[in-house]
Amino acid sequence: MSAKPGSGAPAPPKHHKVARWYFGGLSAAGASCFTHPMDLLKVQMQTQKGKNVSIIFVIKTVIKNRGLLGFYNGISASLLRQLTYSTTRFAIYEAAKERFGPKDGSHIPFHTSTMIAGVGGFAGGFVGNPADLVNVRLQNDVKLPPEQRRNYKHAIHGVYKVAVTEGITTLWSGATMNCTRSALMTIGQVAFYYQFKVLLLATGFFRDNVGTHVGASLLAGAVATTLTQPVDVLKTRLMNAKRGEIKSITSLIVSTAMEGPQAFFKGYLPAFIRLAPHTILTFVFYEQLRIHFGILKLTKKVTFIH
Repeated sequence: MSAKPGSGAPAPPKHHKVARWYFGGLSAAGASCFTHPMDLLKVQMQTQKGKNVSIIFVIKTVIKNRGLLGFYNGISASLLRQLTYSTTRFAIYEAAKERFGPKDGSHIPFHTSTMIAGVGGFAGGFVGNPADLVNVRLQNDVKLPPEQRRNYKHAIHGVYKVAVTEGITTLWSGATMNCTRSALMTIGQVAFYYQFKVLLLATGFFRDNVGTHVGASLLAGAVATTLTQPVDVLKTRLMNAKRGEIKSITSLIVSTAMEGPQAFFKGYLPAFIRLAPHTILTFVFYEQLRIHFGILKLTKKVTFIH
């Protein structure tokens, strides 16, 4: 029997659904199936040294060397990366949000969201580093002469070959850079996504539906691209380098800076064109999984109607 106003009886408990720990990895892997070609173009532009090349030039190079299927070179590593990296960062974020967030179902404060997103992203970057390294190498193979290609058959083969021929520790080459980038990426994508979603809903013109999810994720994608692009350029070059080619992170930063400030933003356009739809698709898939297959929870705070 429902409570009447002024009765002092407890209002009906509120329900909300939370995502399962693996939804982030599934959503990001699904998004990668659509956005992998732009990721490949971004990597190839970032590994060009000493000159700036247009995206049209890179597209022509891929088609010339591998044909249209060349745009999906390294897709297995991209999927493996998302299933390790994104599963970890989303799982940590959601678990921490439930643990440290308000128990009445209200939104988590932005500073708390930013902190746990950074921690989750850093951990995700470490877990996903082997797949990320192989992903970069597979994508860069397309533009190399046949005799210089690494020719990994797929992601697992690439991880195995690196471990056997270069040592297991090489799988975490560039991990510091990658973890930093991942922390910034997760702050830009996840923390800002939820903040933009809250702001849009607060206007009264939006509802918690796909349109709002698309709008919030598009804005988050722009923030994430801007935050991560300089680190992404350095990370890509470090991972693609041959053993002993780069002496230290400092020398890498200096050599990149000598190309001019724009060098830190090489591949920005394909990065944004790739990251914006990837962020949108990830959160649309993620929200739909949460809504339809999430775990139903009651709010712990009971309110009273007066």
